[in-house]
Order: sequence, then structure tokens, then C-alpha cells
Amino acid sequence: MANDVTTPTGQLVTLNELPSGVRINAKSDAQAVAAWLDEYADSPQTWKAYRREAERLLLWLASQGLTLGDINRETLRQFEAFLADPQPRERWVGPSKPRAHPAWRPFRGVLSPASRRQSLVILQGLFSWLVEAGWVSHNPFRLMRDKSRRLNNQTSRIERYLESDLWAWLWGWLNQPIPTGEGGRAHFEQARRRFIFGFAYLLAPRISEMADAQMGDFQRSEGRWWWSVVGKGSKVARIPLPDDMLDCLAQWRQALGLPEQPSPLESEAPVLRALDGRRGLGHNQLYRLIRATFQQAAQALEDAGGVPEQVTALRQATPHWLRHTSITHQAQSGISLRHLAESARHARLDTTSRYLHNEDIEWHHEQQRHRLNQSHHNSPSDDSLKPPPKRYNGSGL
Repeated sequence: MANDVTTPTGQLVTLNELPSGVRINAKSDAQAVAAWLDEYADSPQTWKAYRREAERLLLWLASQGLTLGDINRETLRQFEAFLADPQPRERWVGPSKPRAHPAWRPFRGVLSPASRRQSLVILQGLFSWLVEAGWVSHNPFRLMRDKSRRLNNQTSRIERYLESDLWAWLWGWLNQPIPTGEGGRAHFEQARRRFIFGFAYLLAPRISEMADAQMGDFQRSEGRWWWSVVGKGSKVARIPLPDDMLDCLAQWRQALGLPEQPSPLESEAPVLRALDGRRGLGHNQLYRLIRATFQQAAQALEDAGGVPEQVTALRQATPHWLRHTSITHQAQSGISLRHLAESARHARLDTTSRYLHNEDIEWHHEQQRHRLNQSHHNSPSDDSLKPPPKRYNGSGL
């Protein structure tokens, strides 16, 4: 059976025959990749991210007349260059469109170095699986000399977050009074936006977890409120609600015309609502709403003469930055690593430790004791300025 792949321009490319010794039920590269993706069916966001990177690779291979089995070190080097600058741009890069739309493209823009590294990490995992499945004979990523630098997904620290002073400004901006004369829609949109950012900052949810949250997921047990969430890998967790989150929830429910506290009977009532106040928000709708808010905030800060670096940070921020910001600020507030890991729902403590910046702050503070002019702090005696006496060390020097 031939291996057919459609290029971004709609061209059907027929590739080589399928390899022998296959241990999966697949007859084409696309079907082999689909079998790999099936392993992540219980993690929808992971599945979508992995599909995106695998699809980019398959489409690029199709444009070159190659298969997964044809990839060698040189081919991989060419693909790396392609990720850094997809050309021709009109064929590969375009605005966000439904996948069936003729203007759909695999890339929204040029990938950052971190995004390219993440792509290679994902594809390295794909090839490891394909080797075990007998679909390819080797993993070309193992030939990369600087593999440890570029394919190590456990980067030393998280940098994509809003620093405390920038978050404080953003929260104040989100809470500005609505101008006089604005209608009910403007008040609803402001209440919704404020709740979304408060929810994201206080509980560090993923986008999918926010969009899928139901009012009945907020539950009281022995006088304490908790959020029950089904997270990555379909793992169920229970997160304690800070008082500020209860206040945010009460204000949002008031905007919806609901009692301040949710009821267990609201198990099918979405937390985040569309403009009609009833329908839930989809994952993509929520993503676009947060991104648009960041862009509006960046423009407001720039118009107010804000620090250029902070304006740039807001323009670059994505919804996932809110999760990073929440976890980082929780760590800085003194929440223990163990409880922080449970709130973030990290499987490994070293993942959570990437958010700890407190030691850097303390280190930077202590380093200020080291000065070029020590007399600024202490006036040395004349004797202290004399060179130390020579000592015989047996070498004649």
C-alpha cells in the first residue's frame, strides 16, 4: 500500500512502500503517527500539541517527497532550518483558521527558539515510539551532537511569567470602573474578564481545565471550599480555594444573577459563560479572549508611558503565562514546595522547582555586599594596605 500525504497546497504525494516488521496496524506514515497519538487520547491538550508538531513534519516531508523512514541527520538539519523560517511563507504561514478552511496553514508565524526546541522534543519521542513499533529503523535525533542542550525539556527555570509589579498593574487595570453610559454587555464582559484572570492567577489552571470547569466543581467540605478538577492525564485533584477566589467567584455569580455560593446541583452548569450567560466558552474562545486582553493591556500600558520591557512582556504573553505566573508567585509567597506541586498537579517535584526564584533574589541581594571600593563600608588601617609577608614554600619562588 502506498503512503499518500497531502501537502499544504492540496497536492497528493505518493511515497514509498510501508516498511517490513511493523508491530502496529498502519499502512502509511499518517496512520503510524495516528497510532502514536492514540497513546495520548486521555490528554486532549497534549494530543493537540503533539498532532501539530507531527503534522508539520509530515507535511514538510511530503513537500520534499520523503517518508519518516528517509530521515537522516542531514534531513533533520534541513527540517530544523525549516522550523526556524518556514518558506515559502505563503504556503506555510497564515492566520488561525479552521483546519478544513483553504487558507489554513501549519504555522501562525516564526517559531521562537523555545518553541523549536519543544517541537524537537516531541518529535524525538515520536521517533522513539516508531522505532519500537518497527515503523522506522532508527531515531535520527540520537545523532544530534548537541542533543542535551536542545532536546532537554527540563529547562532550568521558568521565565514566561509576569513579575509581581506587572501583575499588580494588570490586576488594577482589569478592575478599573466601567465608563459612565456603558451598557450591560460592557459590564458583563468586564466581570467575566476579571473573573477569568482571577481564577487563572489564584488556582493555576490550564486553559482546558478552566473552559471545562462546572459550578458544581466548587465544593465545601468541613467548612472549607475546594475545587475538584480533572487535569492532565485524566487525573482528579482537589485544590483548596483561597478567600480571594471565593470573592471572585461570588462576584462572577452575581454578574450571572446567581446566588453567591455554588450548589452541588450545578454539576452541568459551566463556570465560564458566553454573552447569553448560559452557554459555556470553548477552549479556543477562552484562549482568544485572554490573548486579546493581554494585547489591550499592553496598549493601555504603552499609552500610559509604561516601561517598554513590561509592554513587550504583555504583548508576548499567552494564556499559559497565567499558570506560570500563578505558580511562581505562590512560590514567592512562601507556599511549600510539596503543597505547590499538589496545587500545580505536577507529577515530579523537580518540575515545580523550576518556578522557584526566591534563591535568585536572595543571592542577588547578598551579592551586593561585594564592592569594588570596600572603604565605602569600612576604613582599613594602614597595615591592611600593606602586601602580605612573603612565605617560603620550598620552591624558591
